[in-house]
Amino acid sequence: MKKEIIVTAKTVEEAKAKAAAELGVAAEEIEFTVLEEGKRGFLGIGATDAKVQAVYTVKGADIALEFIRKVVSDMELDLTVAIQPGKNDDTLITVDGEGAGLLIGHHGETLDSLQYLANLAANKKVKGEKREYVKISVDVEGYRAKREETLRALARRTAAKVLQRKKSVMLEPMNPYERRIIHSEVQGIEGVSTNSIGSENNRRVVMFLDDSKADNE
Repeated sequence: MKKEIIVTAKTVEEAKAKAAAELGVAAEEIEFTVLEEGKRGFLGIGATDAKVQAVYTVKGADIALEFIRKVVSDMELDLTVAIQPGKNDDTLITVDGEGAGLLIGHHGETLDSLQYLANLAANKKVKGEKREYVKISVDVEGYRAKREETLRALARRTAAKVLQRKKSVMLEPMNPYERRIIHSEVQGIEGVSTNSIGSENNRRVVMFLDDSKADNE
């Protein structure tokens, strides 16, 4: 998607700066075409403004941001939606404010759906337009970090139970992101391993005794 505007000012440089301000992006990200150089005239007589065409190709992250903002607006929620670089080569969109919990849902199911749709919007192919793939992460009220710590604590408690009872334990269904957290935490616990079983939305982590792991370590 492209945004195109025509701006006039006393000089070409002023016109470019004005266009960048109106588009809300850095001038370096805009493609400019000078339509008229502009003239100073004599004692102000015969002076004409410079005219510049500015074309900005909207990035996938910006499209995702606008998508989240529209969802929040349509739900008539007064929330703050912001964007920043993520930690894993992704772009993070954060949503904060009273009532934001509605966007989280049970165990983050609504949040995961919102993140999925934001990624679809960001990476939708448009004919005649080249857009780099971008990975979008969405977080609400710092839920992701809180959920991760909850899952890591669950992994440690479950591992202790497996070691004590000498029996395997199956956890509730989780999405791929949550299962990876469980697997990661258990990797550092001697004598216990994990595996995933099931299909699609019913995939679960099974934690079991692993003597070979203890021997290797």
